[in-house]
Amino acid sequence: MLQVNIIKEEKERILKGLAKRNFPHAEASIEEILQLDQNRRETQQQMDQLLAESNALAKEIGALMKSGQKEAAEKIKGKTAELKEASKSLGEQLNSLEEQLTRALYLVPNIPHESVPAGKSAEDNEVVLENGAIPTLDKGAVPHWDLIKKYDIIDFELGTKITGAGFPVYKGKGARLQRALINFFLDEALQADYMEVQPPILVNEESGYGTGQLPDKEGQMYHATADNLYLIPTAEVPITNLYRDVILQEKELPIKNVGFTPCFRREAGSWGAHVRGLNRLHQFDKVEIVQIQHPENSYQALEEMSAYVQGLLQKLELPYRVLRLCGGDMGFTSSLTYDMEVYSAAQERWLEVSSVSNFETYQANRLKLRYKAEDKKTQLLHTLNGSALALPRIVAAILENNQSAEGIRIPKVLVPYTGFDIID
Repeated sequence: MLQVNIIKEEKERILKGLAKRNFPHAEASIEEILQLDQNRRETQQQMDQLLAESNALAKEIGALMKSGQKEAAEKIKGKTAELKEASKSLGEQLNSLEEQLTRALYLVPNIPHESVPAGKSAEDNEVVLENGAIPTLDKGAVPHWDLIKKYDIIDFELGTKITGAGFPVYKGKGARLQRALINFFLDEALQADYMEVQPPILVNEESGYGTGQLPDKEGQMYHATADNLYLIPTAEVPITNLYRDVILQEKELPIKNVGFTPCFRREAGSWGAHVRGLNRLHQFDKVEIVQIQHPENSYQALEEMSAYVQGLLQKLELPYRVLRLCGGDMGFTSSLTYDMEVYSAAQERWLEVSSVSNFETYQANRLKLRYKAEDKKTQLLHTLNGSALALPRIVAAILENNQSAEGIRIPKVLVPYTGFDIID
């Protein structure tokens, strides 16, 4: 969430940033936050004054008792009781104001980086670069949902029987391709100095608030209500929360983690041809990279993370493009996001396979994730994350772009992992 002191000091910049996001009622939201903060400060000041008065009376009572003026001391004790009651009331007011302020801050998104283009939807995103030739398929080429039936490698009907729509069953060479991609992505991350972690796939409410899935996206998450736990929509949530309420030493930076998890998204309201087959699922596998960075280095790290994901796509021989998301299409918590899309030749459309984002201090402020600088002062860190990569659309593009009369060719880099070079 945004820092109150930054809102106070840079109000106009904050409002311009929210306008770039097309955030409704921005000025009213900011004014509410500033008023709550002023009320909180005034209440805290009154409490401090009562405490000072109470301490002074305590000293006076002590002096009177020592000098034998017990009756005078008892009269003053009545005054301290009144102060105690007033202090309790102010304490309750302060707690209420702090809760209201936090709730108000939770509802305001992050401020876009200055390089983020203005815009309202995906149509306004900026194409940064394109790489790779668009493949020309043989006549009769079909989309992946037909290929998986032809080669019997993924079964949606079985998944529907077991669970419901959007929960496919991977079989035979389909399951082996899935496992090969996971191991390939993890091995590549380890070579890039990421430390592998295997986090839980259920998180508590505090973790959801820490990375910004709550209160923004609770309707998109599966909620185990009996224990008030949430199935993760991405490994970003548990991995980043490893550092909630942590103070790092500057020499420990940067921290680079990678983790593979299944991910769960309700995707309520999604339908149509654009979500057919593997294009959008309720459960899917993903390898996620997360960095905790010094504020001075986070944007350089973002570019390096983007280049790293592009390197994976190049090794998989997939044509791709990189988009800089506009203000209206960015995630709630992001300051700058690059989307990587691969070209699906049979569908003749671009498919998003990765988002790489810098959140600056937005998540760190919620997480109370800080570092101790050389001057011994604690400061908020910057958090970043990226898909490296999400598997369903990668699998879809590999199947579609590499189909031939003989079968589906496996990218050379994956053959040592799959143990086969063609699905036939």
